[in-house]
Amino acid sequence: MAPSPTILAKTVLRNEAATRAVAAELSTVLKAGDIVALDGTLGAGKTAFARALINAMPGVVEDVPSPTFTLVQTYQRGDAEIWHFDLYRLEVPEDAFELGIEDAFADAISLIEWPDKLGGYLPSRHLRITLAQDGESDTRTLEIIGDATWRDRLADLKNMDILSG
Repeated sequence: MAPSPTILAKTVLRNEAATRAVAAELSTVLKAGDIVALDGTLGAGKTAFARALINAMPGVVEDVPSPTFTLVQTYQRGDAEIWHFDLYRLEVPEDAFELGIEDAFADAISLIEWPDKLGGYLPSRHLRITLAQDGESDTRTLEIIGDATWRDRLADLKNMDILSG
């Protein structure tokens, strides 16, 4: 039986700089085959988080647009390949296979906005980042949810001040 996911960290992000800091910290532990599910409502900061994570990895800072219309964008960052998916417009989960999502799951770091659109195809080994906008402000509540494997991998990050909330 697979380990159950639990909340590994919860914090309040006061501004976009705090979001970038958490994304940068997370980027240091990601490797090929990792799946990060970015969850939250429209405007919660999923794309901002993905943009910060991608640009925190080795390489030249680049424009990271939302893949809302293309559904997927790929980036080469140092030795890592990153596939950034936005599945908001996905009509049925099976359509994700046309995007090459299986290749991304096997060989790249996958950042997936609107992960629930994958239904049962979202691998259970994913790390879920949930962002919730707090009213009309720039403040967000961030939760990191994962299983025991992720808990162990993030142990050093969880002790960082940014995630002590």
